[in-house]
Amino acid sequence: MATHPPAATSTAPPPASDPLSVRPFFENKARAFWTLQAAGWSGYLVLRSVVGISNGFSLEKIIPVIIEAILGYCITLLLSTLYGYYRRIPRVMAVFLTLATLAAATFLYAALNAFSFSFITTTQPGVTVTLLIGNLFITFVVLAGWSALYFAINYYLIVESQIDELRALELQASTAQLAMLRYQLNPHFLFNTLNSISTLVLLKQTERANAMLSRLSAFLRYTLANEPTAHVTVAQEVETLKLYLEIEKMRFEDRLRPSFEIDPRAERARLPSLLLQPLVENAIKYAVTPQEEGAEIRVDVRLVGQRVRIAVSDTGPGLHEIRHSSSVSTGVGLSNIRERLAQAYGPNHRFETRSAPAGGFSIEIEIPFQLENVNREAA
Repeated sequence: MATHPPAATSTAPPPASDPLSVRPFFENKARAFWTLQAAGWSGYLVLRSVVGISNGFSLEKIIPVIIEAILGYCITLLLSTLYGYYRRIPRVMAVFLTLATLAAATFLYAALNAFSFSFITTTQPGVTVTLLIGNLFITFVVLAGWSALYFAINYYLIVESQIDELRALELQASTAQLAMLRYQLNPHFLFNTLNSISTLVLLKQTERANAMLSRLSAFLRYTLANEPTAHVTVAQEVETLKLYLEIEKMRFEDRLRPSFEIDPRAERARLPSLLLQPLVENAIKYAVTPQEEGAEIRVDVRLVGQRVRIAVSDTGPGLHEIRHSSSVSTGVGLSNIRERLAQAYGPNHRFETRSAPAGGFSIEIEIPFQLENVNREAA
């Protein structure tokens, strides 16, 4: 007893496999239908045979049961075809036709059972009112149960198909949003760098302008080589960050003093690409730029249990001065990082900002320690 295979199947990717999930069984709906149909009626035949021969074995008890199971198997095949058609018509009409079909199939099944029973057990075969009424109840229960199971399984498959489609749409929306967040970084960074190159050209410092252009091209080559939603290792992210800082060093020289402390155990951990660059850019804007003596920028990455803790700190004026600064923020930096972390890890991350009373500002991020090469942001 099973479902009728629908005409089309969903193309949405299935979710992660679950040991208790029945989804793999229904991936081939035609095979699932015939398997359940054969198993259901075989079980019905065994059950009815056991009940029939409980008071003694005889062919007069077994043969009607075998015929009854064969008839039920054939009638439900016809029902599956009709029900499959009814599912494609308006609901009110489909309900009416389903009930009418079930009533007609019940009457037909009862009449055929009564006739087969009388043919074997009496000398004058025929369908009597007594035999027909006696068979109507059991045939109705069997066919109604089969019909209920048919619609229940098909409803389950429709719901699962809709869930798959919804997940696919959510994935597309998430991927598009992440790509947008990543693509915001390049124009934001390019504006400052190209402005510096333009200044160097106006000052006729062509060698420094050429060096900055070379480093800028290397940095952009890296960003274009990676997908906007890709994850990279901490080691790769730090190397990219150093390349970015070399460009900024051309602008600020000794005013920009970066330092790195990277836990070797955390170097293979994965994180969203270009996650740290906006944090360092934020520190340059609010710590290095406004101070004549510049500032130190420290990047610290540690492995704490099964978590990766990343801290970016500076020796600038701190949060209080930043809030009263006349400079206007583009709103891309910290909000961008929060959005990307939320997309990549959901609630399984931590993002905190701190400002010391004596000055200095720090941002701390904590994410799961992951080694596998998986695109988690697009998952």
